[in-house]
Amino acid sequence: MSDDDLGTAYRPARPPERVVSLVPSLTETVALSARGLLVGATDWCSHPADLNVPRVGGTKWPDLTAVQALEPDLVLANAEENRAEDIAALRSAGLAVWVTAPATVPAALSSLRRMLAALGETRVPWLDEADELWSGPATATYHPVLVPIWRRPWMVLGRDTFAGDVLLRLGYSNVYGAHTDRYPKISLDELRRHEVHTVVLPDEPYAFSATDGPEAFPGRRCALVSGRYLTWYGPSLVEAPAVLSRQLQAAAP
Repeated sequence: MSDDDLGTAYRPARPPERVVSLVPSLTETVALSARGLLVGATDWCSHPADLNVPRVGGTKWPDLTAVQALEPDLVLANAEENRAEDIAALRSAGLAVWVTAPATVPAALSSLRRMLAALGETRVPWLDEADELWSGPATATYHPVLVPIWRRPWMVLGRDTFAGDVLLRLGYSNVYGAHTDRYPKISLDELRRHEVHTVVLPDEPYAFSATDGPEAFPGRRCALVSGRYLTWYGPSLVEAPAVLSRQLQAAAP
């Protein structure tokens, strides 16, 4: 008995036995924590590597007919990653949908704990470990960083983002963290004008790489980081502090 992150009540007669996930990080969470419940996932759900369930299309354009055909007791979605109209359509078809919407690491850990409890899982060792790893205060030193997430057009992390909070807790402050938009479109000329410690280039949603991204910021330290560890909330949060710290420190000019 609980509510999802948007306050929608979930009051099933019994714990769900069939779950479809429309969010890669939640797919990994359920696959590792509530084995046997997952009966469907998106084409982008890449973890765990041995995941073997029917696929229902992408996160933005899932095949709603395929989701319904799997007869799930519960569908897992995210307010940012999935379209509101798809969530509404699934609910109109009579399916229960649990929506997550964390904007900070503590909110994500709390959200995951409530979601897993709704699935009948109250003892989750990796979640306890993640709670401990992220329980301390943010680092006192804040290096200003620029975090592009797309190009053509250029877009960056703005206000109230989970990834921005992850970076802040590792000692890196997003220069667009106070922008009015969460993912503002900014011209490359303006981006280049910022004096920052590091340009952080994740490999998702845009797949920045050593040959696609750093050349746009000549003379700047550029860190290629894992989008999974920067933007996913789930079991990856256990490894994220060490992996991201290593990748950020390995930034090349």
